[in-house]
Amino acid sequence: MDNPLYEQIYNYIFQKINDGELKKGERVPSEKELAAQFNVSRITSKKALEMLSQYKLIERIQGKGSFVAEVLPDLQETKLQKQSESVEARPEDEVVRIVGVILPDFGDSFGADLIRGIEEQCAISGCVMMMKLTYDNRDEEEAAIRAFVKLGVDGIVVFPGHGEHYNAEVLRLVLNGFPIVLVDRYLKGIAATAVYTDNRKAAFDLTNILLNQEGRHVGFLSTPADNTTTIEDRIQGFNDACLQRGFTPKPEHIMTNLYSSLPQSFQTIKVQYDIETVRHFVEINKDLNAYVVTEYNLALILREALLSLKKRIPEDYQIVCFDSPSQPFGDYLFTHVRQNERDTGRRAVEILQRVWNNETTELNNIVEHEIVQGNSTVSI
Repeated sequence: MDNPLYEQIYNYIFQKINDGELKKGERVPSEKELAAQFNVSRITSKKALEMLSQYKLIERIQGKGSFVAEVLPDLQETKLQKQSESVEARPEDEVVRIVGVILPDFGDSFGADLIRGIEEQCAISGCVMMMKLTYDNRDEEEAAIRAFVKLGVDGIVVFPGHGEHYNAEVLRLVLNGFPIVLVDRYLKGIAATAVYTDNRKAAFDLTNILLNQEGRHVGFLSTPADNTTTIEDRIQGFNDACLQRGFTPKPEHIMTNLYSSLPQSFQTIKVQYDIETVRHFVEINKDLNAYVVTEYNLALILREALLSLKKRIPEDYQIVCFDSPSQPFGDYLFTHVRQNERDTGRRAVEILQRVWNNETTELNNIVEHEIVQGNSTVSI
């Protein structure tokens, strides 16, 4: 079995000292420099330096760095002692890869299975997962990336939040060649590896479920697009389906100013505001009798607004949406797109592994979706 990475770094510095290339009092490469040189995390290089200090080969001075000890032990004796201890070391002492995971939020309808997929593949690969929620705040997202890099993670999986501008820290990591994988969406014009659903095709499929029924006039509800490829592609998929039927959707039939989507946004005041907004939208668009909705929580809001207006679902109005909590013992509330979250999470970690192994990876990795029948439409 190959020595752990931290032992390989230890042996490298030890040999430099033993050969006289690093002399007493001379500065030893820093954690950051060693991490870059050996393509490892700073946690790994830090452990190597700690081991060198443990065997009294270097002295670590706070704020200045590490230096070859002025009084060195017997190097041959140290080497033998180290070899003896390495033989006795347990396999679990070896350093493992660390994956930082950054999400805006998660819930039963979307996100929980994504995390499970990431964790499952990390367990299979012998990696450790660290997670941070940003609550859709770009500053928090950038701070989380900086913190993970400083901690020395080996790779990052990030579910980017909504926003009109790209996250500068993501862009910086991509340009620097740091192992990073985006999930759920991609960034236009940036060569960042991403794993996601074909949202344009999924929205096209959803819209056609409604348009295939005679007499259905379809509207569209979502959060603001804000340069978010997931929402932009879903709007485009809706437009594609309408254009295929020979008509262009009216701008007033597309609402993109709802905000109660993420679990932390699904609060009474915000929800009530969005219900009123949707109720007004329904009342002024009496020609519409079916809706494509981009997220499960927004579909709940539309359903509540329709029920408050004494409308029947699916007799008077039909609803289709993206995602849904699992329903092992009953029917689904909405006909919906089921995204394969677990596979998305697993594939994100697999891509990081390929990057660590210097293997070729694809920029865009599409995960197949499926349509699931619910009680919000007639039988598909």
